[in-house]
Amino acid sequence: MALYCGIDLHSNNHVVVVIDDEDRRILERRLGNELTLTLQALEPFRSELVGVAVESTFNWYWLVDGLQAAGYPMRLVNTTAVQQYAGLKYTDDRYDAYWLAHLMRLGILPTGYIYPKEQRGIRDLLRRRMQLMQAASTQLISVQSQIWRETGERIATRRLKQADFVVDLPGAAQQLSAQSALLVYRAIHAQQTVLEQVLLQVVGPQPNYQLLTTIPGVGAILGMTIALETGDIRRFPGVGHYASYCRCVRSEKVSNGKKKGEGNAKSGNKYLSWAFAEAAHFAVRYQPLAKRFFDRKQRKTNGIVAIRSVAHKLARAAYYMLRDQVPFDAHQLFA
Repeated sequence: MALYCGIDLHSNNHVVVVIDDEDRRILERRLGNELTLTLQALEPFRSELVGVAVESTFNWYWLVDGLQAAGYPMRLVNTTAVQQYAGLKYTDDRYDAYWLAHLMRLGILPTGYIYPKEQRGIRDLLRRRMQLMQAASTQLISVQSQIWRETGERIATRRLKQADFVVDLPGAAQQLSAQSALLVYRAIHAQQTVLEQVLLQVVGPQPNYQLLTTIPGVGAILGMTIALETGDIRRFPGVGHYASYCRCVRSEKVSNGKKKGEGNAKSGNKYLSWAFAEAAHFAVRYQPLAKRFFDRKQRKTNGIVAIRSVAHKLARAAYYMLRDQVPFDAHQLFA
């Protein structure tokens, strides 16, 4: 008898529901967030389970990794794509877990990619580096704004970054405020540099990273971001799916030539969206064919649409480069 398991995961507990081919509930239990409790609950059904569906919440790593290591066939649920039955008036955690198992039984459960555990740590380290970069930029901009506000003088960002720069503001309170923000920036930047050195040592030798750096404007950070966030390129059925995952495709609903609405513009990977947008700006500056394509698009639309079109082009190029293991060819892309 085939069985199907759905797990509704929360911050401190999870609800496990196991159903059979006729949607009868074989098991329904709320458990604390301890892997041993989940393994004990599922052990009697191990040989008959077709799959175990877990919601892609902020804390899914421990549960999916633990069950996968124990040999269970896992499904990571794309929660934004799960459709609920429209006629329901009341749902709870038990129903949500049951519904995941029910959709799996029907073969229509929307699932996501389970990024390999051994590579996930490096990818998350790169994301941490990006968070530190954003925090450092916030501190630097606040110092620049305060100096501008207090003295009327606008200090260039590159000058603020120099180690010998000293804040000189009238008033002890203003001086302490700016100096503390500058010290925080330097501390964050130092840690950011440490992370970058580690990432270069680990990611640098990988062939996909070396391949992506042949794209004009894609250096160390962008190459690492694209390589690590993409993962196995074979998980994307086609180039359109990859471009959509990179948020490089317009989110519109058109009928009879008229716009009827918009889809979920945030569906996809925000890190890849940022990476290809950055790469597009650099490509326009350093690649003549990319600049010509950008200018032609800008004359028809505007600068924002034009730069997103270049990002879309680069995303498509990256897909074929990773799939076929070939270097970047500007003439084939922009000619």
